[in-house]
Amino acid sequence: MSKASSDETFMQQALELARKGVALASPNPCVGAVLVGAEGKIIGRGTHTYEGRKHAELLALEEAGDRSRGATLYVNLEPCSHVGRTGPCADALIAARVKRVFVAMRDPNPAVGGQGLARLRNAGIEVQEGLGKADARKLNESFAKYVRHKTPFVTLKTAMTLDGKIAPPPGESATPGALGSLTASGGWITSEEARAHVHQLRHPNDAIMVGVGTIIADDPLLTDRTGLPRRRPLLRVILDSRLRLPLDSRVVKTAREDLIVFCCFAEENKRRELEARGVTVEQVPMRHLVEDGTIPFPGGSPTIDGRPDLERVLAKLGGREITSLIIEGGAMVNWAALSAGVVDKIFFYYAPKILAGTSSIPFALGTGYRRISEAACVRSLVLHRFGEDFAVEGYLRDPYEGST
Repeated sequence: MSKASSDETFMQQALELARKGVALASPNPCVGAVLVGAEGKIIGRGTHTYEGRKHAELLALEEAGDRSRGATLYVNLEPCSHVGRTGPCADALIAARVKRVFVAMRDPNPAVGGQGLARLRNAGIEVQEGLGKADARKLNESFAKYVRHKTPFVTLKTAMTLDGKIAPPPGESATPGALGSLTASGGWITSEEARAHVHQLRHPNDAIMVGVGTIIADDPLLTDRTGLPRRRPLLRVILDSRLRLPLDSRVVKTAREDLIVFCCFAEENKRRELEARGVTVEQVPMRHLVEDGTIPFPGGSPTIDGRPDLERVLAKLGGREITSLIIEGGAMVNWAALSAGVVDKIFFYYAPKILAGTSSIPFALGTGYRRISEAACVRSLVLHRFGEDFAVEGYLRDPYEGST
């Protein structure tokens, strides 16, 4: 095996170790480290988890012990140079006399990015950047958004027909469900394979959000049913302007300090009843729009949208150290998220079906963009197949924009 291919193999192993921290490291990044001795054999490994405290590099160094001297480290994220819950990993690597460090990407935090690498280089350690960078950036995109803006990385998920419908006309079907739009005949728009993947999509997220209409119509649980370990339960977030959430809904019945409702108006008795059942109720202002109803205030004369201000909602979630949020709402919530400009990424499932008709429910229901030039542009598209269904994944915003 050539030196270049072995370096790539070791970095891929470090990335695999980092992926073991998914849903276990938040609000910290997912980091994996592989330490390779002078003989070309792995002598230390590490995966960071929040509860475990120690960073991946420190765990790899501890496993290797005295063999760390002259070794090569492969790590998906720049070793830290600051004191947090642990000491600087860069200093530990210098003290262990590591010879070479391969880093997939720099820390996206503009306040610290590059400082760890500079410290290593100043100590005479050879540093190589960029190997496995694309995979590393995707793995920690939520951390990048959160550490730079203190708000969660937002994924908008939906399931629809080829003509962009998420349900048949009202009265002929249930309101679009959280997984794949259940029809009146008991069938689903998307396949079982696609619906199973939705839970894989939920798992890396800290929170899931829907509108109260979805709760009233479908009574979903909104849980992560992958069976994979999590540090904290998936936080269930409900947008409910007038606090209509039914007390007998499944989300309320199963609330264990993992359900939060954002409302604009809170009738006090209903608030107390929900809070007595372990539900957190947060009151936020209504969203303001300019007169044409499409562009967030400020600018122009404000009008009232009637729904909770999503920017305020995301700020409050960020204050709870929620780094990632998946939105699985209906047509109105989808449009509210897009028009508010809070969506970072989309994941749209498509079934090879056509509903047609003007009364079938579209993916997003609102005033819409007035011109093609105003349309939300999706970049870096990736296609996925789920049996006969397919999905489109892409980005509206780059969480790393401006970082190196």
